[in-house]
Amino acid sequence: MTSSAAQTPGAALYETSGLVDQYLEFHYGPEALGVRNFPAACVEAIMKAIGPGSRDRCLDVGCAVGRSAIELARQFSHVDAIDYSAGFIAAAVQLQDAGSLDFRVPTEGVLTVDRRVSLADMQATELASRIAFATGDACDLPADLTDYDLVFAGNLIDRLYEPQLFLTAIAERIRPGGWLAITSPYTWLEEYTPKRHWLGGYTDAAGNPMTTLAGLTAALAGSFSLHQRQDVPFVIRETARKHQHTLAELTIWQRHCRPF
Repeated sequence: MTSSAAQTPGAALYETSGLVDQYLEFHYGPEALGVRNFPAACVEAIMKAIGPGSRDRCLDVGCAVGRSAIELARQFSHVDAIDYSAGFIAAAVQLQDAGSLDFRVPTEGVLTVDRRVSLADMQATELASRIAFATGDACDLPADLTDYDLVFAGNLIDRLYEPQLFLTAIAERIRPGGWLAITSPYTWLEEYTPKRHWLGGYTDAAGNPMTTLAGLTAALAGSFSLHQRQDVPFVIRETARKHQHTLAELTIWQRHCRPF
């Protein structure tokens, strides 16, 4: 697989042990501030929206430490789960192989509390065998990642160095009539995505505001139709008394069954 580290300015952030532990807490820790677990809530909303249909193959791109892949494995026979961060994937594979994983999260100052996530506690022991975790670049996926009923890109699009590359290529990896689900809080930052590649969050040459939803619609219009959109909140714990409370937009797109 082609390495794109030089093209991905913010990539190093995701390799710190502190961030891996923070994402383990985000994916597997207790609910915070009364907000439901985000990966589980997203998968539930997606499955409700798309209704009955083929449940053969799914791609979770930007899977982080794996909770969304586990929830998707409850619905699909096989899940490919890809993330750019080797640290995130190592944690997901360790949980998959060992069945449990210990980590620590900060409470205040240098104090921490121990956590443990267990597949058995999640009733997910057998599901783990359906998931293939791997490191990968969403903008340069290998050719064999194709023929999917659903692709889920969770909080990914505004962290890609060139999101249009991903959106252009993903259509051919989804079966006709299949689905693309994208979540994002649309927090465009130049340390991740050069401004010339932002899908929204700027004004065009005529001074008109360009939203990310409009950018997504334009990018996907040739191959997809927007099926549903809704807000999904999430909370990322920093310490016992400090949290990030954010609202992502979930958009669900259906691939056209024939060329338009």
